[in-house]
Amino acid sequence: MKQKNHPFGSSFEAFFYPTMLLIVLWLVFWADQLFKVDFYKMGVLPRSFEGLKGILFMPFIHSEREIQHIVNNSAPTFFLLAALIYFYRDIAFKVFTVGWLTTGLLLWIYADNHGAYHIGISGLIYMLAGFLFTSGVLRKFLPLQAISLFVVFLYGSMIWGVFPMQQKVSWEGHLMGLVVGVALAIVYRSHGPQRPKFQYEIEKEMGIEPPDLEAIYHENVRLAQEAEEEKRRIEQGYTIVYHYVAPETNKVKPADETDSQ
Repeated sequence: MKQKNHPFGSSFEAFFYPTMLLIVLWLVFWADQLFKVDFYKMGVLPRSFEGLKGILFMPFIHSEREIQHIVNNSAPTFFLLAALIYFYRDIAFKVFTVGWLTTGLLLWIYADNHGAYHIGISGLIYMLAGFLFTSGVLRKFLPLQAISLFVVFLYGSMIWGVFPMQQKVSWEGHLMGLVVGVALAIVYRSHGPQRPKFQYEIEKEMGIEPPDLEAIYHENVRLAQEAEEEKRRIEQGYTIVYHYVAPETNKVKPADETDSQ
């Protein structure tokens, strides 16, 4: 079996699944245009039994009167979901599923109920952006940090969407999505791709004491100095020879023997 030389997922999966999701979103949008069904009632209506189904279906529904709504959501949905699948393949399904349901549930619980339905996939977009940015910062892994910076560069201005600055914009959905994304990045920080560890970090975890580099250095310096001195003595025509002389010991004379009569 051929082993992968990188810790990430496949480019095909990163392209295929976001594309399928966008196809579904646009099919639902066109069906809403053709059949004039009140699809908006499939959105989240806070703290109402009827609005619970929106936790599942809200991301698929977009305003039938404003095509700009779904157009604005399509590009970030594709890019952020593709980045999640490629760079976090092992946990992408968990993050996406838990983020989807949790964002909708928190919106249903905390959003103000003015009789208006919350629709659109923008809450998930904020969840994905929050996860990718925070996870890259926490993991301190260069490719993931690059994704964090790229998310900030492309979608940093989205932060204003979590404030109630525009009417008919679900800022609560944006806020809940961002909070959920950051929380999931913290929860799953030990799962998925990790920064490669240095040898000394591995040895430390295994309880192997690192070598005393300073002592080794001083020993090498001493040996080098002795070798240099020996070389200089040979060049000057004399050498020092050491002889080992055993120390004298006090010998005990044997006592005189006497003949017994």
